[in-house]
Formats: sequence, structure tokens, C-alpha cells
Amino acid sequence: MHSILIVDDDINLCTVLSEELNEIGFNATAVNSADKAISFIENNQLDLILLDLKMPEKDGFYVLNSLKEMGIKVKVIVLTAYADVQSAIDSAKLGANNFISKPYDLDDLIITVRKVLQTEDNEN
Repeated sequence: MHSILIVDDDINLCTVLSEELNEIGFNATAVNSADKAISFIENNQLDLILLDLKMPEKDGFYVLNSLKEMGIKVKVIVLTAYADVQSAIDSAKLGANNFISKPYDLDDLIITVRKVLQTEDNEN
């Protein structure tokens, strides 16, 4: 079972998305801040992070930079309502594997999650 961390300041989105992912067989956990995400990442083995870029206080780029500094290699799909080319480029440079604009279609997101995780399985 793949372990997924959802990082988004929108509590409702976190709840719905984690429930949907758990329902289809993933082990999904949600946190609503960058600091909570870093703490969770330090203490848990993850296969994938669904990461919002725009959050109060510390943003998704902070999380991506922290992963890089800690030497933690984990697949990341960036989710953002503020999609622009530069954000996509910057997040890819920091290790993000995919970039999805909000609002997104849940079925499309699940397909992307499975593709990214399948890539990881093929690499191992």
C-alpha cells in the first residue's frame, strides 16, 4: 500500500482527498501547513506528496527546499490554484514530478497519482 501525504491549507480539500485516496486503497494522511508536513516527513516513510504551493506562512517551495536539504527523495505532485509557467519550472527544479492546476478533476488526479507511483515502482 502506497503512503501519500497531502499538504494543503484547505482543510476541506485535505479531508475529501484523503478520504477518496484511502477509499481506493492508498494510505493517505493530510496536514494543513508546511511545518506539519516537514515534521511528518521526518518521522514517516512516504511514497508521494501532494503539495499545495500557496499556503500561509511557509509555502510549498519551503517544503520542496527542505526535502532537498534533508536529502529525502520522494515523489511530489504540486497542486496549485496559482498555476503559471515559472512556478512549474521552479517546482520541477526542486524535484517535483508533476504539476496540476486547481481546480482539478479527481479522476484525473488519481490517474496522475497512479502514473507517478507506477514510475517509482518501475525504478525500484
